[in-house]
Amino acid sequence: MHTITPPLPYMRHASAASIAPEKHKSYRRYVHRRTMESWRKLRAWMETTRLPEDLDDGLERLEDYIHRWRSVRIIYFTMFLMALGFSIILTGIWPFLNELDPSAGKEFMGLIVAANPLGQMIFSPIFGWWGNKLGTIRLPLMISLGLFTIASGLYSSLELCQDNVKYWMLASRFLIGVSSANIALCRSYLSAATRLSERTHAVSMVSLAQVLGFIIGPGLQALVTPLGRHGHVWLWGGMHVNMYTASGWINVIMSMGNFFMFMPFIFQEHKIAAREVMVMQGGTSERDTWKAIKPNYFSAWTLIVAFFVLVFNFVLLETLGTSLTMDMFAWTNDESLYYMGIFMAIAAIISLVTFVLIEPMCKLFAERFVLIWGGFSLMVIGRLLYIPWGPEPPKQAMAYNASANLNSSDPIYLGCPPTQDWCPNLPALTLTQFIIGFALTSVGYPIGVTLIQTIFSKVLGPRPQGVWMGLMTGAGCLSRVMGPVFVGSIYTRLGTYWTFGFTSVMMIISMIWLLCSNQLLIPPTIDKLAKVVELRELHKPDDQSNADANSPIDEVEDELLATSKVVRILPSSKA
Repeated sequence: MHTITPPLPYMRHASAASIAPEKHKSYRRYVHRRTMESWRKLRAWMETTRLPEDLDDGLERLEDYIHRWRSVRIIYFTMFLMALGFSIILTGIWPFLNELDPSAGKEFMGLIVAANPLGQMIFSPIFGWWGNKLGTIRLPLMISLGLFTIASGLYSSLELCQDNVKYWMLASRFLIGVSSANIALCRSYLSAATRLSERTHAVSMVSLAQVLGFIIGPGLQALVTPLGRHGHVWLWGGMHVNMYTASGWINVIMSMGNFFMFMPFIFQEHKIAAREVMVMQGGTSERDTWKAIKPNYFSAWTLIVAFFVLVFNFVLLETLGTSLTMDMFAWTNDESLYYMGIFMAIAAIISLVTFVLIEPMCKLFAERFVLIWGGFSLMVIGRLLYIPWGPEPPKQAMAYNASANLNSSDPIYLGCPPTQDWCPNLPALTLTQFIIGFALTSVGYPIGVTLIQTIFSKVLGPRPQGVWMGLMTGAGCLSRVMGPVFVGSIYTRLGTYWTFGFTSVMMIISMIWLLCSNQLLIPPTIDKLAKVVELRELHKPDDQSNADANSPIDEVEDELLATSKVVRILPSSKA
C-alpha cells in the first residue's frame, strides 16, 4: 500500500497553522507573567513594612497603622464623592430642567442647586450627634451612602415622571444634600484617627479631595455629552441614559462602591488621637493638654468667614457658568455643556499642579502670605475680569414661540433672553475675559481653600476639632446655599455689573481684612508642659537605658495599654 505524501506547500501550511496557536499561547503566558510581576513589584513598593521613625513610640502596631491609614483614605474618597455629587450636575441642571419644564425659570434652578447644601447644612449636626451617640461612624455613613444612591437614581429617572417634574428634581437634590451631611462624620473621624503631627496633612488631603470633586464633576458631565439628548433606553424603558441622566448613574455606581468600602473587613476604625493626648498630658485628661495652648478664637472666626467668601465665589462661578456662556456667547445647550466641561477638565489639571506646588511655596514663604497673595489676590483679579467690557451688548434672543415650529436651539432663540431686562443695556462679556478669569480662579481657589483649612487646624492647636470643623463645613454649606439663590435674584434681575461688582467688592474686603490681621494667623507656639514625659517599654530586656524605668519613683504613674505593648509614662529627670 502506497502512502500519499502531500505536496510540500501544503505541509508548510499545516505546520504553520499548528505552530501559530502555540505562539499565541506562549505570548499570552508571557504577557500574563510580566503583568503579574509588575503588579507584585507595585504592591511591594506601596506596602508599608515598618512604622515611620517619628511614630514608632508604642502607641500602635504596624498592622494598626496600616489599617488606620486605609480607613483615612476611604474617608478621602467619601469626601471626594460627596463633592462630586454636588458638582457633577451643575453644568447640566439648567438645560435638563429647561427640557423637562421650560416654565421653571432660572430662579427655580437656583433653588434646586441650593437644595443640596441646605440639606447638608440642616442634617450635619444630626449626623454628628448620631455618630457620637453610637460611638462609631460606620452605620450612619452606610445609611447616608444608601440614601445618596437612591437620590441619585431618582435624579436620573426624572424623565419617567409625568407631573411636577421640577419638584421631583428639587426633592432629589435635597436628599443628596441630606446624605452628604456625612461630611461632619468624616471630619470628626479624621480628627480622632490622626496624630497631631498628621493632622495638617490629613486636612490638606481632604481639601484636595473636595476640590477635585467640585472640578472633576463638570468634566464627567462633558464626557457623557456625546450620548446626546435621547441616548439609550434600557430595562424595558425604565432606565434612561443620556447626556443629562448619565451623571446621576455615575453617582449611583460610585456610591455603591463606596458603600462596600465601609464593610467591617475593609474599614476598621482606629482612633489614636485620644491615646496620644493622654501621653502628652501625662495620663490625666485631655483638658490639661488643651490648657497648654491658648487658641485665638478671633483668628478662627476670621478664617471661617474667609472660607465662606472663597467657596461662595467659586460655587457662584460653577453655578452661573452654563447659563452665563449661553447668554453671553449665544451657545446652545449642547455647546455650553461641552465647552464648560472642557474648561472644568483643564481647571482640574491646573488645580492638581497647583496642589503640588503649594508645599514648596510654603517652604519659601509663610503660609499666610501664600494664602493672601497666592490665593485671594488671584481670586480678586479673576472676579474683576468678569465685569464686562465688550464693545456691544450680547446677542438678543427672541422669546420662544411653540407655534413657530422651530427647535429651541434655532439661532433666533439663542443669546440673552428677553426676560432679562438688562441684556440690551450692558456690554457683553468677552470670551477672552471668561477664559482668563476662569484660569485665575482655578489657581487661586485650591491655594485658598487648602491653606485656610491648614492654618485653621494649626491655629486651634492639638485639640479635638470636630465642632470647629463642623462650623467651617457649615460656612461652606451656607455659601453653597446662597450662591445659587444669588444667581437667581441678582444675575437674572440686575445683570453682570451687579453680580460681579458685588462679588469683587466682597473678595477685596476679605483680602484687606486678612492683610490687616495676618499676624493673628500665626499658629500659637506650644509651651513645654510642666512634666516632660518619656515612653518606656516594660517588656524589653533590661539594659542601661531602662534602668530609670525600672527604678522606684514617687510620682503617680500612668500605665497605658497600647495594643500589644504596655508603656509607662515617667517624668524625665533631664527636662
